[in-house]
Amino acid sequence: MKLIDISRISVLSLHYNNYTLDYFLDCQAKLGIKNVELLSAHQGLWMDEYGYQDPAPIRRKLEDRGLSCPVFTPENCAYGYQFAAKEPEHIERSFGYFSNGIRLANELGCEYMEVNSGWGYWNEDKQEAWKRSAAMLHRLAEVAKENGITLVMESIRPEESQLVINLEAAQKMLKEVNHPNLKGMVDTCAMGVAGETLEDWFQALGSDIRHMHFIDGTPYGHLVWGDGLHPMADYIELMNFKKGEVLFFNKPLGWTSFKVVGHVRYHICRRIG
Repeated sequence: MKLIDISRISVLSLHYNNYTLDYFLDCQAKLGIKNVELLSAHQGLWMDEYGYQDPAPIRRKLEDRGLSCPVFTPENCAYGYQFAAKEPEHIERSFGYFSNGIRLANELGCEYMEVNSGWGYWNEDKQEAWKRSAAMLHRLAEVAKENGITLVMESIRPEESQLVINLEAAQKMLKEVNHPNLKGMVDTCAMGVAGETLEDWFQALGSDIRHMHFIDGTPYGHLVWGDGLHPMADYIELMNFKKGEVLFFNKPLGWTSFKVVGHVRYHICRRIG
């Protein structure tokens, strides 16, 4: 099996959230990683609807280690900001927060910012939540256009949302928003839970897939390659075949085990691959 070029791999900082940013970046540099995906609200990457931290020190940390940050992810699970907010103040606070995420992504030298559909209340009409999500994503895509950023939207699991939880819904949302600065991305956990395959996504979206979260699962879970049931080697072969379409893919290393043993687990995964 031919391995993916390491220049196409980015590693998500979430898995090092009990370590400093410097430690995370040092680990990636030692492993020969070239790209990282930074998550706001972790390791001092502060932002809210009013502003964000000075990005210059973060860029220097990256540059000093020969690293790039092609993808930025604003925290939107632990925080109250989300893409299908209902209340007027919540909508505007969320819009301000994600707009600042776009601006911070631009100043960090990113190409992409990750988004999802958000979620509506379970006791409301799903279509109303869908409309709010589409409206928010279109507004944010306009901000992204102004800042040279492309938004990449992942599907999420049905426990997390009733909106974009599968490929069909992702296609519908991308078509409805219809903005050149909103593209698709694959999360193999959500994909597996929906009973879909990576080939399904490529056949449907092709070059509109710009990013991936590449993780093993049962299909649930964020597991190290080999700890789950996904055909990860087949995914790699497909990624090699589709290398002109996906620019970056994120290689999370496993949810629990990775936190315990740090970057060593990633090295093992690379050798298995």
